[in-house]
Amino acid sequence: MRVDRRAQVWVAQRTEIVAALCLRPITGGHWLSGLFVAPTQRRQRLARQLIEQALTQASEPVWLFCDPELQNFYANLGFLPCSSLPTALAERLSRYRRKRNLIALCR
Repeated sequence: MRVDRRAQVWVAQRTEIVAALCLRPITGGHWLSGLFVAPTQRRQRLARQLIEQALTQASEPVWLFCDPELQNFYANLGFLPCSSLPTALAERLSRYRRKRNLIALCR
């Protein structure tokens, strides 16, 4: 996960970091640009806990891109499909879609 200096990074730690989330500020809100959970730690609600904790601080919209198979996971956290994105994110999504099937969600 690449992190720029303006981003907020949230981590879950046991004896080592087992999950991380990155929120990058953008015009009009934040972009959830990265979410990682160690394979051995998955299905323990770490991703859900990180997202819920990080978004308690976010008063503006939060956008993310994900594989369509993850839409239900994010929907359970209040994210909905969005057709309107800030210009910088719309351009980025267009580039990413050249290589992967991604959808944009917003909360």
